[in-house]
Amino acid sequence: MEQGGRDVLASSFGAAAADYAAHRPDYAPAAVSWALAGAPGPRVLDLGAGTGKLAGNLVAMGVDVVAVEPDSAMLVELRRGLPGIRALPGSAEGIPLPDGSVDAVLAGNALHWFDMDVASAEIARVLAPGGVFAGLWNVMDDSVEWVAGLARVAGSAAIGVRDTVSSWRGATAALHLPGAGGLGRFGSAEQAEFAHGQRRTAESLVATLSTRAGVLVMPTQEREALLGRARAFLTSVPATAGGEFTLPLMTGVLRTRRL
Repeated sequence: MEQGGRDVLASSFGAAAADYAAHRPDYAPAAVSWALAGAPGPRVLDLGAGTGKLAGNLVAMGVDVVAVEPDSAMLVELRRGLPGIRALPGSAEGIPLPDGSVDAVLAGNALHWFDMDVASAEIARVLAPGGVFAGLWNVMDDSVEWVAGLARVAGSAAIGVRDTVSSWRGATAALHLPGAGGLGRFGSAEQAEFAHGQRRTAESLVATLSTRAGVLVMPTQEREALLGRARAFLTSVPATAGGEFTLPLMTGVLRTRRL
């Protein structure tokens, strides 16, 4: 995707910040632990922190977390939900922290929005030597029949190439991490996946889909038609029609290390 189109999508979340906070899942604790494994200390930057979904995991782990987020509406929700953490305006391309000030940089469902030609140098700058840099994504497990059916009905705007287990590996890969060739600052990337889940109803899962960037930028009539199709599908499938169910997820992680 061209940078201009990526910027439009990336800037769409603020208009739905409260819905994002209400409906997006947190991350599998085992995935967050794996992402941080080997970090030289407890100082963690949550970069592109959104409304604090990943920061909440980090707070629960007892690490020293600072969150950086470019969208003011998302920051409002983050500060409301996690009033005790340090939350700063900033971006991956302009991190408002001193050199070598953190031991790990994590990005939850955000790394694909970064301009890595610029961000890799900034991330390397704020990381201590040996520090960890990792991206985490929550992806739907489309090996489950009804999830695959929902993906077909909702289409790529609602469930894109990084949103299902079957596609996220190839779509994400080292493409978004500054590996051995990334200005010589990082080692090679590692990838792992961890089982996760989120309790949903048909209506709350439709609300979750409504926070996807591709859906947020749609014309109103087109967006409502898409969400209507998803709602009709979910209320027709026995696994999802009868009240609460668990949305099967995996938290996928890509991890590399500052040399």
